[in-house]
Amino acid sequence: MKKGFVYLVGAGPGRADLITVRGAEALKKADCVIYDKLANPALLKFTRGDAEIIHVPKRIGPRRFASPAPASPDASRGGGRNEAAGVTQQEINELLIEKATGGKILVRLKGGDPCIFGRVAEELAVLCEAGIDFEIVPGVTAGVAVSAYAGIMLTDRDYSSQVLFVTGREAEGKQGSNIDWPLLAKFPGTIVFYMGMSNLDFIAQKLIENGMPEDTPAAVVTEVTFPTQRSVKATLARIGETCEQNDIGPPAIIVIGTAADSDIRLDWFGKMPLFGKNIVLTRDAAGNAEFAEKIIACGGNPVQFETIKIKTLTDSSDFLRTLTEFAGYEWIIFTSANGVTVFFDALEDLGRDARVFGPAKIAAIGGRTADKLSRFGIRADFVPSIFTSEQFGKQMLNFTNLRDKKVLLLRSQVASNELVDLLEKGGAVVKDVAIYTAVTQKSEAGRLVEKIKKGEIDWLTFASPSSANGFFEQIDGEVIKSSRAKIASIGPVTSGQLESLGVNVDVTAGEHTLDGLLVAIEQTYKQD
Repeated sequence: MKKGFVYLVGAGPGRADLITVRGAEALKKADCVIYDKLANPALLKFTRGDAEIIHVPKRIGPRRFASPAPASPDASRGGGRNEAAGVTQQEINELLIEKATGGKILVRLKGGDPCIFGRVAEELAVLCEAGIDFEIVPGVTAGVAVSAYAGIMLTDRDYSSQVLFVTGREAEGKQGSNIDWPLLAKFPGTIVFYMGMSNLDFIAQKLIENGMPEDTPAAVVTEVTFPTQRSVKATLARIGETCEQNDIGPPAIIVIGTAADSDIRLDWFGKMPLFGKNIVLTRDAAGNAEFAEKIIACGGNPVQFETIKIKTLTDSSDFLRTLTEFAGYEWIIFTSANGVTVFFDALEDLGRDARVFGPAKIAAIGGRTADKLSRFGIRADFVPSIFTSEQFGKQMLNFTNLRDKKVLLLRSQVASNELVDLLEKGGAVVKDVAIYTAVTQKSEAGRLVEKIKKGEIDWLTFASPSSANGFFEQIDGEVIKSSRAKIASIGPVTSGQLESLGVNVDVTAGEHTLDGLLVAIEQTYKQD
């Protein structure tokens, strides 16, 4: 039987876009991915749709469950995402051999860098013994990331020419210790401890006992590179107490030495416009994922709550008949990026391509819709400067003479008749074809309600009337009214729908796009 191949890939410190290009390439090739607790699940977006995904959060000691691990919400994908309650290193080793000897291309995805406190040597040993080829793909280790994302310069020619990476938790049952505490206590540089939060008081005590001054600067940074990242600083003697007072827990990196007393001006991440803000996204799954990336790029923490699901209508006789008549239309209009995606998915299923447009000109409401068209090789002939149906109709009538011209609208079933009425008043012969609709998607409302009640949510965002309806079908508006959460809307139509539901809108985007929505939220903090 053909043997497989194993990539041992460093997932990086947490933030998904910090994975290396080589690591992302390996994920795209994988038949199977086995990933750690500290590897960001968002990295699985690089995998193929049929890849088997297995989660292996580390467990020390004997198995504590008798029944098979429950499947995650994505268990239907590929070979299934198996959400284990905890596995031992021995079980992981056996899983590697099982999958690789089955001829699979396997990615072992490990948090940080696989060779820095990642127990990769044990996994490599079993691969070598089984004669399985492998490649190690390095990743950004958390000890380095904490320097970049918390502004703690581990090296500086004035105060630190040396750095030590030390484990804060040695192997269970290990006889003796490899940590040279007298050496560390006198080390004239920066010391970085991994996995040391449960032993923080012990670490500080051992260093002080061996001669390190009690007033040595120390810092602890938790959730490194995530929007939930937090830092505390104190003297070595008080760092444990300070962490307890500020509820700082693992996963965290401990930095000891002059470097820990860093210049606050270097903390660029903490100064990002939406840093640490918890922002609820209420679109469909794909839309939420897209919006989440934009929020993370601004330092915010996206909380995804699906309210709608896109249901395609391109198998209708109306659409299929219209598709054969495309050559007779002078303008074809797309009103959303969802519509573009649904349309081109239908073309692919039918074995057709963009040539169906023939000589027709293409119009798009919004830059995002136009951008989506461009990905399919279509450049929109007309895009309004203001992305609403009303402005689109008025601007298009000023842009071109539509009298007696045949115009085709490809859009949502729940769209209003405003655009059709405007174009017909301008003399156009309009055909309105629904190619998709939005249906309510139920989500885990209880958990979100609890966060809202606890004051843990800063913003609720709405990008369409459908998402507003879907949200308030699941969550009582009174919960929102009595909370600190603010409401942000993508445009006046969505704001109008929210107000009809009795919801006060705090901000409405000036530019009716996701980017415009974020700008509107950011502006509220600049005004403060």
